[in-house]
Amino acid sequence: MTENEIASAVVDASYKVHKALGPGLLESVYETVLAYELQQRQIPVCRQQVLPVVYESLILDEGYRADLVIADKVIVELKSVEKIIPVHKKQLLTYLKLSNMKLGLLINFGDNLIKDGITRVVNHL
Repeated sequence: MTENEIASAVVDASYKVHKALGPGLLESVYETVLAYELQQRQIPVCRQQVLPVVYESLILDEGYRADLVIADKVIVELKSVEKIIPVHKKQLLTYLKLSNMKLGLLINFGDNLIKDGITRVVNHL
C-alpha cells in the first residue's frame, strides 16, 4: 500500500471509531480501538513503537514513541484534547524527520466532528 492508501484507510477507520465511541475518552482507548480496526482490515500496525534518535555518533534508543506506525510508512499521532495547538504538528513533523517517513496523520478524537480533527503532516514532499 502507498502512503496515501494507508492514510485513506486510517481516516476511514478513525471515522468509524469516532462515530462508535464519540469524543472525550483517553488517547489510549482510541489507540487500542483504532489499531484493532486497522488490523481487522489486514493493515499492519505497531503501537507505541520506539524509534531512536540519532545525533552525530550518539544513538538514543528510547528517543520517542510513536503512537501508531502503520505498515512502516505512516506515523499516526493521536490526541484527545479540546484543541490542537501548533506544537502537536511540530512534534509529528519531528517524528517524521527522525524516522525518514514521509507522511503522518495527527488525529484529535476530542473534536465533536472527527473531520475537523484530522491533519496531514508531510516530510519533504
